[in-house]
Amino acid sequence: METRDIQCPHCWEYITIALDVSVDGQTYVEDCQVCCRPLEIDYTVTQGVLASLSVAPIGQ
Repeated sequence: METRDIQCPHCWEYITIALDVSVDGQTYVEDCQVCCRPLEIDYTVTQGVLASLSVAPIGQ
């Protein structure tokens, strides 16, 4: 697991998320820890290293 600080596109607060870098990547929905609104987290991993990460609001 690897953690990253991201900024919520709903409330603009920074939160910490955990990413499983043992897989090639994932797309999943996680609620913001501050405002509880849903975020789409999408990331890719190359040879165990985080290659890309994007966070998009859901429901706007």
